[in-house]
Amino acid sequence: MYTQEQERYYYDLSRKFLEEKELPKGAAAEEEMRELEDLLRYHEWRYYVKDDPVISDYEYDLLMKRLQALEEAWPEYASADSPTQRVSSDLTEDFPTVEHLFPLLSLANSYEAGDLREFDAQVKRLLNLPEGEQIEYAVEPKFDGSSLGVAYENDRLSWAATRGDGIMGEEITANARVIRSIPLKAAFSEKGIFRAEVRGEVLIRKDEFVKINAEREELGEPLFANPRNAAAGSLRMKDPKEVARRRLVLIAYRLGYVGDEGGNALPIPFERHSEATAWLSELGFRTPRQPEELKVCKGIEEAIAHCEAWEEKRDAYPFEIDGMVLKINRYDLQERCGYTAHHPRWAIAYKFKARQATTRLVAVEFQVGRTGVITPVGKLEPVSLAGATISSVSLHNEDFIRERDLRIGDKVLLERAGDVIPYVVKALTDVRDGSEKPIVYPEFCPVNDTDEPVRLVRRAGEAAWRCPACVCGKQTLRKLVFFVSKDGMDIDGFGEAMVERFYEQGWLRNFADVYRLPYEEIEKLGGFGKKSVENLRVAVEKSKNNPLHRLLQSLSIHQVGPKVAKLLAARVKDVFELAEWDEERFKDISEIGPIIAQNVMEFFRREENLRILRELQELGVNVKRSEEDLPPAERTGPLAGKTILFTGALQQMSRKEAKALAERAGARVLSGVSSKLNVLVTGEKPGSKLRKARELGSVEIWTEKEFLDHISS
Repeated sequence: MYTQEQERYYYDLSRKFLEEKELPKGAAAEEEMRELEDLLRYHEWRYYVKDDPVISDYEYDLLMKRLQALEEAWPEYASADSPTQRVSSDLTEDFPTVEHLFPLLSLANSYEAGDLREFDAQVKRLLNLPEGEQIEYAVEPKFDGSSLGVAYENDRLSWAATRGDGIMGEEITANARVIRSIPLKAAFSEKGIFRAEVRGEVLIRKDEFVKINAEREELGEPLFANPRNAAAGSLRMKDPKEVARRRLVLIAYRLGYVGDEGGNALPIPFERHSEATAWLSELGFRTPRQPEELKVCKGIEEAIAHCEAWEEKRDAYPFEIDGMVLKINRYDLQERCGYTAHHPRWAIAYKFKARQATTRLVAVEFQVGRTGVITPVGKLEPVSLAGATISSVSLHNEDFIRERDLRIGDKVLLERAGDVIPYVVKALTDVRDGSEKPIVYPEFCPVNDTDEPVRLVRRAGEAAWRCPACVCGKQTLRKLVFFVSKDGMDIDGFGEAMVERFYEQGWLRNFADVYRLPYEEIEKLGGFGKKSVENLRVAVEKSKNNPLHRLLQSLSIHQVGPKVAKLLAARVKDVFELAEWDEERFKDISEIGPIIAQNVMEFFRREENLRILRELQELGVNVKRSEEDLPPAERTGPLAGKTILFTGALQQMSRKEAKALAERAGARVLSGVSSKLNVLVTGEKPGSKLRKARELGSVEIWTEKEFLDHISS
């Protein structure tokens, strides 16, 4: 879609606008607004279509805010399809229906290679082809999301509609506009097309799905069963701003209809489906990538091999897929095969083996989290599911149990949501024998082992029961475990068992106690030697130098994970500045909503929390913003502005330590070799990355020693 010269131009233009502070006026303002619109569309394409951004989220926000400021100052120059217009300020009360330009049919299903061979034979009979002739198939993933039709008129997004009954769908254009892999403008007119409808699947990445459910559980909201349900639910949300936060992706899999200005259908201007899909990619859509995802196969046996290969690697794919789709690649042969009332005769879905299993729910235990939420955990008869043995599963909350009428002793149907998380789909009520027992939710905190019972509370609008005033210390213990963990202050070797042991000894009661450990006393405990205690002391001391964002994410503030912590740390001089923020300050950060803002403000209103932070500061823990907390564009270290990658076995540090050093020095660490890479640091046995970097010719190759010399200069 973009040439190398254009990409270089947009990268340089990004740097120019990020450095400029003053806004232009008059005709210069109009010119810059058009440049910013094109620039933001380019970055949306890099992020949502190519999965390869060249600027940070923070820098993208700065460019967007610059365009918004210009549009406010010069509204007469604002464009109707500006990237700022993706998010409407109005809530959608209901969804009218709209007729698809072309029926959105279902697919016939197959479950084994023999079914595909029979499909191939049937196609040859329809086409009167000799049995030995090979048909060219386009084979691509069957994305397990929510179907969407996206219509364009005169190159502009006209409407978007759900599948509905295949003829009429719910019109959700306001929500579709915030999906950044859906272009607001697409140059269909280059092929003489006035009206078009593109078919695709709206998806949520598996890792985003995990985050969404974690946030919903934290808020006491019902959980999504799988990414498909999450995507479908997101499309029908009332507020497009909330839809935008779900980071939905549309993968376009078909150019379904093209027509002229008079309402007449036109033939698709390509001979093959694979060619039309490649053109959609050039127009700015995220499509199945060729040949990794969409492969043109010569004959049914090659198509079957491609399907079987994808079934093996489906777990590693970032989106949920439940099979593969075979389509006759040539459009003229598709037309000759035709359609039934239900499905096209020229395509078939090959469904992967089910990711479900049945087992028995033998018991329920209740656990307390670091925020006081009481979580029921189902204990199961161990069962193999999608390559893992499952013996326990979260039952989430009381509503989850009641909605499914779960009982101890039930046979239950399990699936791995997103091929990741075990999830109870339902109880198999038809096979009950009367011995099953209801699950009784506790009235008082079930983990409290003191003589002082604490009644659980459930806030209005939440599904979770909480222990509101911990008297037994279990919540504190969970917070301490998280504080020292890899996701917290990352204190090497300080595991959960050690935290529990020190807690029992009375040495740990709050975060500051981590830095007041009595190392001489620890040496006297069984299982500790002088060397292990010294290693612990060194790791604890090292954590004092962590950047501010790591401290923030360690404090167990509701929904403040790594991303939010970095956003906050980049905008304050020290942690205590957050105690002065009001909700308006949080609104300046687009990724932070009102719930997170309230959680942070509530934490910093408590004098006990501020007291512990002051103690941490006195004990030498960094509470100030450092270079590592800043976005790459604002860093001033010796590697500022550079991109870097490590390969091979490093001798003087771990890969993780090397990445932290590089970021502290101002560099951005990439995940692979590309034209954007500036420096490759090589250890022993560097492998293919070194070869690729040398082939590019523009990448500096450093040894580990040279890297250390550069960051210390």
